[in-house]
Amino acid sequence: MPQELAYLKESASQTAGPYVHIGLAPGAAGFDIYKQELGHDIIGPNAKGERVRVEGRVIDGMGAPIKDVLIEVWQANSEGNYAHPEGGGSVEDGFRGWGRVISDFETGDWSFETVKPGKTKGRNVGIQAPHLNLWIVARGINIGLNTRMYFADEMEANAKDPVLSLIEWENRRGTLIAERTVRDGAIVYRFDIRLQGEDETVFFDV
Repeated sequence: MPQELAYLKESASQTAGPYVHIGLAPGAAGFDIYKQELGHDIIGPNAKGERVRVEGRVIDGMGAPIKDVLIEVWQANSEGNYAHPEGGGSVEDGFRGWGRVISDFETGDWSFETVKPGKTKGRNVGIQAPHLNLWIVARGINIGLNTRMYFADEMEANAKDPVLSLIEWENRRGTLIAERTVRDGAIVYRFDIRLQGEDETVFFDV
């Protein structure tokens, strides 16, 4: 360290607090700033494929839901293409493949509407099973957590997925699998994220 900077001390760490919602989801924090907030529409009006709802909670080590969570999701379209130049192919007009949701401040529930993604080509790892990439921040989390959500009805693809195969214990792989149900004619996948404890969700260092 240069001598002229030797007097500077490291700042205290700070977990994500209310400023996360003010900056990234101001409507939820009570600020009516934008006509449409960034991140609400993941797939646009022209996306092909199976329409699904994904819902869940983020649960702390005591088993209680965390009620100030912000989750960002990245995904491919139903043909396995991402919405960027190296995404592997074309996507539908209006398909972002990215979204941002927050939990209900009273219940901790979060949800979003999307289409089920297709298999994707991974970088030097072969074909990956359909999945969602999730990034989680909340009060009490120093650094955003990265995880994935796979689909329980894709058993054959999941068994061959190169990322899931890196997880040694099968029961740990299960923490990344969302169960499928049908509710009022709609397809719903349930995915609870556990931060600590016996069933702690697998997180990735990316």
